[in-house]
Amino acid sequence: MKIIDLRTMRGPSYWSVKHFKLIVMKVDMQDLADAWSNTVPALAEQLPSLLPELAQPQPMDAGKSAQKNPPLTQEQLTDGEPLGHVIMQTALALQRTAGMPVHWGKSYPAHQEGVEFVVFAYQEERAGRMAAEAAVQVIDDLCHQRSVTIKPIVDELHEIREEEFFGPSTWSIVSEAASRNIPYIQLKNSNIIQLGYGVNQKRIWATTTSYTSHAGVEVAGNKNRTKAMLRDSGVPVPSGTTVYSEDGLRDAIEELGFPIVTKPLDGNHGKGATICIRDWEGAVEGLKAAQVYSRAVIVERFIEGHDYRMLVVDGKLIAAAKRTPAAVKGNGTSTIQELINEVNKDPRRGVGHEKVLTSIKADQHTLDILKTHDLTLDSVLPEGQEVYLKSTANISTGGTATDVTDLVHPYNVLLAERVAGIIGLDICGIDLLTNDIAVPLNETRGAVIEVNAAPGFRMHISPTEGLPRNVAAPVVDMLFPRGSTARIPIMAVTGTNGKTTTTQLIAHVVAAAGHKVGYTTTNGIYIQGVQLQSGDCTGGQSAEFVLKDPTVNFAVLETARGGMLRSGLGFHTCDVAVVTNVAADHLGLRDIYTVEEMATVKGVLPRTVRKDGYAVLNADDDLVYAMREKVECNVALFSMNEHNPRIREHIEHGGLAAVYEEGYITIYKNSYKLRIDHATAFPITFGGRATFNIENSLAAALACYCYGFDKEQIKLALRTFVPSAAKMPGRMNTYQFPDFEVIVDYAHNTHGVGKFAEFLNATEATRKVGVVSGLGDRRDEDTLGFARIAGKMFDEVVLRQDRDLRGKTAEQLKEIMMRGLRLDAPELPITYIENEMEAIDHVLNTAQPGSVIVLFTENIQATIEKLEAYEAKLKAAV
Repeated sequence: MKIIDLRTMRGPSYWSVKHFKLIVMKVDMQDLADAWSNTVPALAEQLPSLLPELAQPQPMDAGKSAQKNPPLTQEQLTDGEPLGHVIMQTALALQRTAGMPVHWGKSYPAHQEGVEFVVFAYQEERAGRMAAEAAVQVIDDLCHQRSVTIKPIVDELHEIREEEFFGPSTWSIVSEAASRNIPYIQLKNSNIIQLGYGVNQKRIWATTTSYTSHAGVEVAGNKNRTKAMLRDSGVPVPSGTTVYSEDGLRDAIEELGFPIVTKPLDGNHGKGATICIRDWEGAVEGLKAAQVYSRAVIVERFIEGHDYRMLVVDGKLIAAAKRTPAAVKGNGTSTIQELINEVNKDPRRGVGHEKVLTSIKADQHTLDILKTHDLTLDSVLPEGQEVYLKSTANISTGGTATDVTDLVHPYNVLLAERVAGIIGLDICGIDLLTNDIAVPLNETRGAVIEVNAAPGFRMHISPTEGLPRNVAAPVVDMLFPRGSTARIPIMAVTGTNGKTTTTQLIAHVVAAAGHKVGYTTTNGIYIQGVQLQSGDCTGGQSAEFVLKDPTVNFAVLETARGGMLRSGLGFHTCDVAVVTNVAADHLGLRDIYTVEEMATVKGVLPRTVRKDGYAVLNADDDLVYAMREKVECNVALFSMNEHNPRIREHIEHGGLAAVYEEGYITIYKNSYKLRIDHATAFPITFGGRATFNIENSLAAALACYCYGFDKEQIKLALRTFVPSAAKMPGRMNTYQFPDFEVIVDYAHNTHGVGKFAEFLNATEATRKVGVVSGLGDRRDEDTLGFARIAGKMFDEVVLRQDRDLRGKTAEQLKEIMMRGLRLDAPELPITYIENEMEAIDHVLNTAQPGSVIVLFTENIQATIEKLEAYEAKLKAAV
């Protein structure tokens, strides 16, 4: 077997609109092309034992009575399953075994003989890609009777999970936000998470937020400053001092006496801290442990009592937990190491943040603690004797937590809320020692021992004992108060032709209405009218660029086939989606071979519209019109034919529609006509000759009306949208020279050039000259069709070549284009000039008076610069 293509989806895609994180791979089955699992006995004999997770029951889909993806059992393997399905299930099981609960997938034959598509969910992208490669290798090895070892694969997957998955605190906030339909984006190369879009975004980094005070973090990070501020505000704190050496340590002990605590001045999460030190040797060791993290070491009087963590969010106590350090209890027969191993068998314990609890690791710190009790890992503890293995009660070092939120005395509640305010933290963890949290701290002689910025939530959301607390909810409440919104409006456009123009028309309407618009097109990314990136920017990353911009309050996103097939959409839902048309273009690329399959790709977009939003569909296009059957939102239709029966039926049932009637762009609402304006009043229609831009104007006007813009806003914006090379490079850019006219356009497929032919046929000229080329990544029949139309629309053609031939040779393209150009015009004059710029020079220098020259260009920017230079040269000569 061999993987011949591997893609990562990060949003709604051709393979699933509801499952966003998918690995899509094509596998050449080679000599196993016709094999099923029952033809390879080794699969049923070995795979279930190698990977027991395969046969584990999977969770039910919400509202479903059966499992979407049932487990793969030895019996099923014996009965016979397609090998693509076995690979898919193996990839999922490998991830689950490594602590990543993923379940959805599918497999099916590709167009090529002996090739399978295998699609499955992932939690972490790098882990998903590794699981894909490992699953293929494992199944291939078993089928060819090679030995297989699963553990190294799972170990590496587990490492990836620990490195890349959100920590439990971050995940709790992200999942709470997602449950409220708040989108999130992980910012590249960082652990910062953006919640919401555009101007409404907020950010979190673990449990610090957009509202977390830098000054508060600095104060909490300096334990001496924290203690001083709390003491001055009447908060009980341990007496202590800061030392830098053994001499300072000796002086501190003389003042404080034993027992003491040592901890780094700038430490956190219990790192470098040692508690309940009762002799000089232990004090020196504690000093050294703290100075690993900070030269300055705090020495404090040890406070007797239990360790409690109080969590305050936005000024309110949200949760409290009693924390117990990692410990073992003797049984009279087992060694301490054996007791640790037994504790670690608890299914709730795992590596790092994988599970509710962390496995106990006997590190050097543990050995040092045992040494103080004259114990080693080989010591056998008497029945009932408990030994602590860590000096701090952190969950991450194997400790446990018991929820005590409902037991906290009101005095202690107020104390915690005051501490958070004194330090100045929106999310604050307060550590205190007391014998009883249900008694006021000042009565138990307890003390606040530490204040933490970015406190961990794990002990509260998944306590070892007691009631779990949704501590993420108040964080999200703080970031997005009731009545506020995390999103910005998104209008998205797709289709074979016209999507760039439609996108720009919509963006112009939105901007004219006063919004700060970010939009993407095949020309680039624009933020408030300024181009920030150039090139084809119609994929998911470009969409995210706009949605991450903190100045944007409205997004208009051109969404092309390539991005949806390459990585999926860059957003999960939108407010309005427009589909202009579907025609034969890019067929044969990325496994899309028919127009119907292309329609399925384009149909992803309207299926992402929120339920009260609108899918704006072309009623003149059968494939686009059919998309209404799969959407869960409102549908609005547009048509160039006011008598289209689809439009009539739609408006009779109360639907919205836009039609071109009697020269007007008209909105139908409840069978009443709302005329926006005469189409010839819009510069984009070139006096009504460019019917394809009338159609684009229909789509844009209807989309804007559906969102809520009124007639006058739409009318004024469309009247003021003037097509130019600056605003719409390569889209109907016209240059009027003294004796002839030049039009620059990006028409590059049969459907597009056919629409352009209608425009050119309505244009008066003494001679019509075209500079055209073929595209190497199109099917021969598509190139032939493109050339055939071009041959009929021009009186003369200059045939050139693109810089990127896209898989074909210049001679191959020349032959196909020549043949197509002369199919219906055998006497058509054709000049072959390979270089595009030289071809343009030729037509400019040989132009006849009254002629129209059309440049179907690849290098838009260079073409525009050449024409502007030619224009300047003519003016200088006058």
